[in-house]
Amino acid sequence: MTKGARTRVATQSRSKRRHVLRDPSTEAVDPKLLEVYRTVRQADKKRALFAEVKKQTKDAKRARRERRENQRKVLKDKAPTKELPKTKERLRKPDDTVVEDVKDAEIVGDEADDEFASFYADKKNPKILITTCLRPSFRTKLFVKEAKWLFPNSIYRPRKNYDLKEIIQFCKNRDFTDVIVIGERLKQPFEMIITHLPEGPTCTFRLSNFALASELENVGQRTAHYPELNLKNFDTRLGRRVARVLEALFPATRDYEGRAIATFHSQRDFIFLRVHRYVFDSTEAVRIQELGPRVTLRLMSLQKGTFDTKFGEFEWMRKKVHDSDKLEWYL
Repeated sequence: MTKGARTRVATQSRSKRRHVLRDPSTEAVDPKLLEVYRTVRQADKKRALFAEVKKQTKDAKRARRERRENQRKVLKDKAPTKELPKTKERLRKPDDTVVEDVKDAEIVGDEADDEFASFYADKKNPKILITTCLRPSFRTKLFVKEAKWLFPNSIYRPRKNYDLKEIIQFCKNRDFTDVIVIGERLKQPFEMIITHLPEGPTCTFRLSNFALASELENVGQRTAHYPELNLKNFDTRLGRRVARVLEALFPATRDYEGRAIATFHSQRDFIFLRVHRYVFDSTEAVRIQELGPRVTLRLMSLQKGTFDTKFGEFEWMRKKVHDSDKLEWYL
Protein backbone atom coordinates (compact mmCIF):
# COMPACT_ATOMS: atom_id res chain seq x y z
CA MET A 1 0.00 0.00 0.00
CA THR A 2 1.35 3.39 -0.97
CA LYS A 3 1.74 6.37 1.33
CA GLY A 4 -1.19 8.15 -0.27
CA ALA A 5 -3.47 5.14 0.32
CA ARG A 6 -2.53 5.03 4.01
CA THR A 7 -3.38 8.70 4.29
CA ARG A 8 -6.81 8.21 2.73
CA VAL A 9 -7.69 5.29 4.99
CA ALA A 10 -6.68 7.24 8.09
CA THR A 11 -8.71 10.25 7.00
CA GLN A 12 -11.82 8.17 6.34
CA SER A 13 -11.69 6.40 9.70
CA ARG A 14 -11.13 9.67 11.51
CA SER A 15 -14.14 11.34 9.85
CA LYS A 16 -16.45 8.45 10.93
CA ARG A 17 -15.25 8.50 14.54
CA ARG A 18 -18.04 9.45 16.94
CA HIS A 19 -18.37 9.34 20.69
CA VAL A 20 -20.86 6.71 21.88
CA LEU A 21 -22.30 6.67 25.39
CA ARG A 22 -21.20 3.31 26.79
CA ASP A 23 -23.17 3.13 30.05
CA PRO A 24 -26.14 5.52 30.36
CA SER A 25 -26.53 4.74 34.08
CA THR A 26 -23.06 5.99 34.96
CA GLU A 27 -23.16 9.61 36.08
CA ALA A 28 -19.77 9.84 37.78
CA VAL A 29 -16.19 8.80 37.12
CA ASP A 30 -15.08 5.55 38.76
CA PRO A 31 -13.31 6.56 42.02
CA LYS A 32 -10.98 3.54 41.82
CA LEU A 33 -9.83 4.68 38.39
CA LEU A 34 -9.12 8.15 39.75
CA GLU A 35 -7.11 6.72 42.63
CA VAL A 36 -5.02 4.58 40.27
CA TYR A 37 -4.49 7.60 38.00
CA ARG A 38 -3.19 9.67 40.93
CA THR A 39 -0.74 7.01 42.10
CA VAL A 40 0.69 5.79 38.77
CA ARG A 41 4.08 7.31 37.88
CA GLN A 42 4.87 5.63 34.57
CA ALA A 43 4.22 8.03 31.69
CA ASP A 44 2.64 5.57 29.23
CA LYS A 45 0.24 4.10 31.79
CA LYS A 46 -0.66 7.54 33.11
CA ARG A 47 -1.40 8.73 29.58
CA ALA A 48 -3.70 5.76 28.96
CA LEU A 49 -5.44 6.25 32.30
CA PHE A 50 -5.94 9.93 31.56
CA ALA A 51 -7.67 9.04 28.28
CA GLU A 52 -9.97 6.66 30.17
CA VAL A 53 -10.76 9.28 32.82
CA LYS A 54 -11.57 11.77 30.09
CA LYS A 55 -13.94 9.30 28.40
CA GLN A 56 -15.73 8.54 31.64
CA THR A 57 -16.04 12.24 32.43
CA LYS A 58 -17.62 12.84 29.06
CA ASP A 59 -19.98 9.88 29.51
CA ALA A 60 -21.01 11.05 32.98
CA LYS A 61 -21.74 14.56 31.80
CA ARG A 62 -23.83 13.31 28.88
CA ALA A 63 -25.71 10.81 31.10
CA ARG A 64 -26.64 13.57 33.56
CA ARG A 65 -27.83 15.79 30.73
CA GLU A 66 -29.95 13.04 29.18
CA ARG A 67 -31.47 12.24 32.56
CA ARG A 68 -32.50 15.88 33.03
CA GLU A 69 -33.94 16.06 29.51
CA ASN A 70 -35.99 12.88 30.03
CA GLN A 71 -37.21 14.24 33.35
CA ARG A 72 -38.39 17.45 31.70
CA LYS A 73 -40.26 15.49 29.02
CA VAL A 74 -42.12 13.52 31.68
CA LEU A 75 -42.84 16.35 34.14
CA LYS A 76 -43.33 19.05 31.49
CA ASP A 77 -44.50 22.21 33.34
CA LYS A 78 -43.71 20.70 36.72
CA ALA A 79 -40.08 20.06 35.82
CA PRO A 80 -37.46 21.91 37.90
CA THR A 81 -36.02 25.03 36.37
CA LYS A 82 -32.78 24.79 34.48
CA GLU A 83 -29.66 25.61 36.41
CA LEU A 84 -27.67 28.59 35.19
CA PRO A 85 -24.35 27.50 33.68
CA LYS A 86 -21.29 28.56 35.65
CA THR A 87 -19.65 30.78 33.09
CA LYS A 88 -16.79 33.13 33.78
CA GLU A 89 -19.08 36.10 33.22
CA ARG A 90 -21.37 34.98 36.05
CA LEU A 91 -18.39 34.29 38.31
CA ARG A 92 -16.84 37.66 37.59
CA LYS A 93 -15.47 39.48 40.63
CA PRO A 94 -17.44 42.55 41.78
CA ASP A 95 -16.20 45.77 40.21
CA ASP A 96 -16.98 49.17 41.72
CA THR A 97 -16.41 50.90 38.37
CA VAL A 98 -19.31 49.11 36.64
CA VAL A 99 -21.92 51.64 35.55
CA GLU A 100 -25.33 50.44 36.72
CA ASP A 101 -27.29 53.52 35.63
CA VAL A 102 -26.17 55.44 32.55
CA LYS A 103 -28.34 58.38 33.66
CA ASP A 104 -26.49 58.73 36.94
CA ALA A 105 -25.69 62.39 37.69
CA GLU A 106 -21.96 61.72 38.06
CA ILE A 107 -21.75 59.82 34.78
CA VAL A 108 -23.75 62.44 32.89
CA GLY A 109 -21.64 65.24 34.35
CA ASP A 110 -18.33 63.61 33.50
CA GLU A 111 -19.36 62.90 29.91
CA ALA A 112 -20.73 66.42 29.50
CA ASP A 113 -17.28 67.85 30.28
CA ASP A 114 -14.99 65.37 28.55
CA GLU A 115 -13.12 65.77 25.25
CA PHE A 116 -16.08 64.46 23.20
CA ALA A 117 -18.73 66.79 24.62
CA SER A 118 -18.64 69.38 21.83
CA PHE A 119 -18.22 66.70 19.16
CA TYR A 120 -21.41 64.88 20.18
CA ALA A 121 -23.33 68.08 21.03
CA ASP A 122 -22.77 69.50 17.54
CA LYS A 123 -23.39 66.08 15.90
CA LYS A 124 -20.26 66.45 13.83
CA ASN A 125 -19.37 63.97 11.14
CA PRO A 126 -15.95 62.37 11.57
CA LYS A 127 -13.06 63.23 9.31
CA ILE A 128 -10.42 60.52 9.72
CA LEU A 129 -6.87 60.19 8.49
CA ILE A 130 -5.53 56.63 8.31
CA THR A 131 -1.81 55.97 8.04
CA THR A 132 0.57 53.12 8.81
CA CYS A 133 4.07 52.42 9.98
CA LEU A 134 7.05 52.94 7.71
CA ARG A 135 7.12 50.57 4.72
CA PRO A 136 3.92 48.64 5.49
CA SER A 137 3.53 45.09 4.26
CA PHE A 138 0.88 43.92 1.81
CA ARG A 139 -1.29 42.51 4.62
CA THR A 140 -1.28 45.83 6.44
CA LYS A 141 -2.34 47.63 3.27
CA LEU A 142 -5.27 45.23 2.99
CA PHE A 143 -6.24 46.08 6.57
CA VAL A 144 -6.19 49.78 5.66
CA LYS A 145 -8.46 49.08 2.70
CA GLU A 146 -10.96 47.37 4.99
CA ALA A 147 -10.72 50.23 7.52
CA LYS A 148 -11.48 52.81 4.82
CA TRP A 149 -14.75 51.04 4.06
CA LEU A 150 -15.61 50.50 7.72
CA PHE A 151 -15.00 54.05 8.95
CA PRO A 152 -16.92 56.64 6.89
CA ASN A 153 -15.24 59.86 5.72
CA SER A 154 -11.76 58.39 6.09
CA ILE A 155 -8.78 58.85 3.80
CA TYR A 156 -5.41 57.11 3.65
CA ARG A 157 -2.06 58.85 3.41
CA PRO A 158 1.31 57.06 3.33
CA ARG A 159 3.45 57.57 6.42
CA LYS A 160 6.70 58.34 4.57
CA ASN A 161 9.25 59.79 7.01
CA TYR A 162 6.91 61.97 9.05
CA ASP A 163 6.85 61.74 12.82
CA LEU A 164 3.51 60.94 14.41
CA LYS A 165 3.42 64.30 16.22
CA GLU A 166 3.88 66.07 12.90
CA ILE A 167 1.00 64.08 11.42
CA ILE A 168 -1.25 65.00 14.35
CA GLN A 169 -0.41 68.68 13.97
CA PHE A 170 -1.06 68.43 10.23
CA CYS A 171 -4.51 66.95 10.94
CA LYS A 172 -5.33 69.58 13.57
CA ASN A 173 -4.66 72.35 11.06
CA ARG A 174 -7.05 70.73 8.57
CA ASP A 175 -9.94 69.98 10.95
CA PHE A 176 -9.55 66.22 11.10
CA THR A 177 -11.39 64.63 14.02
CA ASP A 178 -9.35 61.42 14.36
CA VAL A 179 -6.05 59.86 13.37
CA ILE A 180 -5.68 56.08 13.05
CA VAL A 181 -2.20 54.57 12.84
CA ILE A 182 -1.79 50.88 11.95
CA GLY A 183 1.39 49.20 13.14
CA GLU A 184 2.59 45.77 12.16
CA ARG A 185 4.73 42.89 13.41
CA LEU A 186 5.94 39.95 11.32
CA LYS A 187 4.18 41.49 8.29
CA GLN A 188 0.79 41.33 10.01
CA PRO A 189 -1.36 44.15 11.45
CA PHE A 190 -0.39 44.18 15.12
CA GLU A 191 -1.31 47.53 16.65
CA MET A 192 -3.85 50.29 16.11
CA ILE A 193 -3.57 53.77 17.65
CA ILE A 194 -6.66 55.98 17.63
CA THR A 195 -6.19 59.64 18.56
CA HIS A 196 -9.19 61.93 18.82
CA LEU A 197 -8.52 65.52 17.84
CA PRO A 198 -7.87 68.14 18.94
CA GLU A 199 -7.65 67.24 22.66
CA GLY A 200 -7.48 63.46 22.72
CA PRO A 201 -7.72 60.89 24.23
CA THR A 202 -5.49 58.28 22.60
CA CYS A 203 -6.25 54.54 22.65
CA THR A 204 -3.72 51.87 21.75
CA PHE A 205 -5.12 48.47 20.76
CA ARG A 206 -3.41 45.16 20.07
CA LEU A 207 -4.79 43.49 16.92
CA SER A 208 -5.20 39.78 16.33
CA ASN A 209 -7.26 37.27 14.32
CA PHE A 210 -7.60 39.59 11.34
CA ALA A 211 -9.59 38.13 8.45
CA LEU A 212 -10.47 39.84 5.19
CA ALA A 213 -13.96 39.77 3.77
CA SER A 214 -12.67 37.64 0.90
CA GLU A 215 -11.41 35.04 3.39
CA LEU A 216 -14.84 34.46 4.96
CA GLU A 217 -17.43 31.95 3.82
CA ASN A 218 -20.85 32.98 2.51
CA VAL A 219 -19.94 36.65 2.75
CA GLY A 220 -22.43 39.24 1.54
CA GLN A 221 -21.92 41.84 -1.14
CA ARG A 222 -21.00 45.28 0.19
CA THR A 223 -22.61 48.52 -0.89
CA ALA A 224 -21.56 52.15 -0.65
CA HIS A 225 -23.67 52.62 2.49
CA TYR A 226 -21.72 52.92 5.70
CA PRO A 227 -22.66 50.61 8.59
CA GLU A 228 -24.56 51.44 11.73
CA LEU A 229 -22.81 51.04 15.10
CA ASN A 230 -23.53 48.57 17.90
CA LEU A 231 -21.47 48.80 21.10
CA LYS A 232 -22.01 45.94 23.53
CA ASN A 233 -20.81 45.17 27.07
CA PHE A 234 -18.77 48.32 27.66
CA ASP A 235 -20.00 48.41 31.25
CA THR A 236 -17.23 50.03 33.33
CA ARG A 237 -16.09 53.64 33.43
CA LEU A 238 -13.03 52.68 31.39
CA GLY A 239 -15.23 50.75 28.98
CA ARG A 240 -17.46 53.78 28.42
CA ARG A 241 -14.39 55.90 27.66
CA VAL A 242 -13.24 53.39 25.05
CA ALA A 243 -16.76 53.16 23.63
CA ARG A 244 -16.89 56.94 23.14
CA VAL A 245 -13.57 56.76 21.25
CA LEU A 246 -15.00 54.12 18.92
CA GLU A 247 -18.35 55.88 18.56
CA ALA A 248 -16.63 59.07 17.42
CA LEU A 249 -15.40 57.20 14.32
CA PHE A 250 -18.96 56.89 12.98
CA PRO A 251 -21.38 59.63 11.86
CA ALA A 252 -24.09 60.78 14.24
CA THR A 253 -26.78 60.11 11.62
CA ARG A 254 -27.16 56.43 10.78
CA ASP A 255 -27.50 55.06 7.27
CA TYR A 256 -30.35 52.58 7.68
CA GLU A 257 -30.88 52.03 3.96
CA GLY A 258 -27.81 49.82 3.64
CA ARG A 259 -28.94 47.58 6.55
CA ALA A 260 -25.29 47.05 7.54
CA ILE A 261 -24.19 47.09 11.17
CA ALA A 262 -20.73 47.04 12.77
CA THR A 263 -20.63 45.43 16.20
CA PHE A 264 -17.91 46.01 18.78
CA HIS A 265 -18.55 43.28 21.35
CA SER A 266 -16.52 43.52 24.55
CA GLN A 267 -15.97 40.20 26.33
CA ARG A 268 -13.27 39.44 28.89
CA ASP A 269 -11.29 42.53 27.90
CA PHE A 270 -11.25 41.54 24.23
CA ILE A 271 -13.22 43.58 21.68
CA PHE A 272 -14.55 41.52 18.78
CA LEU A 273 -15.38 43.43 15.61
CA ARG A 274 -17.95 41.89 13.28
CA VAL A 275 -19.89 43.47 10.40
CA HIS A 276 -23.23 42.07 9.26
CA ARG A 277 -26.22 42.96 7.12
CA TYR A 278 -29.86 42.43 7.99
CA VAL A 279 -31.67 40.25 5.45
CA PHE A 280 -35.48 40.32 5.54
CA ASP A 281 -36.78 37.07 4.08
CA SER A 282 -40.32 38.08 4.99
CA THR A 283 -42.15 40.48 7.30
CA GLU A 284 -41.56 38.08 10.21
CA ALA A 285 -38.29 36.32 9.38
CA VAL A 286 -35.03 38.25 9.70
CA ARG A 287 -31.50 36.90 9.50
CA ILE A 288 -28.00 38.36 9.31
CA GLN A 289 -25.25 37.85 6.78
CA GLU A 290 -21.64 38.63 7.53
CA LEU A 291 -19.90 41.24 5.40
CA GLY A 292 -16.43 41.26 6.95
CA PRO A 293 -13.84 42.05 8.03
CA ARG A 294 -13.13 40.33 11.32
CA VAL A 295 -10.60 41.48 13.86
CA THR A 296 -10.05 41.23 17.61
CA LEU A 297 -8.85 44.25 19.57
CA ARG A 298 -7.37 44.43 23.05
CA LEU A 299 -6.89 47.70 24.86
CA MET A 300 -3.26 48.23 25.85
CA SER A 301 -3.38 51.84 27.05
CA LEU A 302 -5.59 54.91 27.31
CA GLN A 303 -3.71 58.20 27.29
CA LYS A 304 -4.93 61.71 28.00
CA GLY A 305 -4.42 64.17 25.18
CA THR A 306 -2.89 63.32 21.82
CA PHE A 307 -0.15 60.77 21.24
CA ASP A 308 2.92 61.43 23.40
CA THR A 309 5.02 58.54 24.69
CA LYS A 310 7.50 60.69 26.66
CA PHE A 311 5.40 63.23 28.53
CA GLY A 312 1.87 61.88 28.06
CA GLU A 313 -0.33 61.10 31.06
CA PHE A 314 -1.87 57.64 30.94
CA GLU A 315 -5.32 57.08 32.39
CA TRP A 316 -4.87 53.31 32.16
CA MET A 317 -2.14 50.97 30.93
CA ARG A 318 -2.26 47.20 30.75
CA LYS A 319 0.27 45.43 32.96
CA LYS A 320 1.01 41.84 33.87
CA VAL A 321 -1.02 42.13 37.05
CA HIS A 322 -4.13 42.81 34.96
CA ASP A 323 -3.89 39.33 33.43
CA SER A 324 -3.16 37.45 36.66
CA ASP A 325 -6.81 36.98 37.65
CA LYS A 326 -8.99 35.24 35.04
CA LEU A 327 -12.21 36.48 36.67
CA GLU A 328 -11.37 40.18 36.66
CA TRP A 329 -11.85 42.41 33.64
CA TYR A 330 -11.67 46.14 33.11
CA LEU A 331 -13.95 46.98 30.18
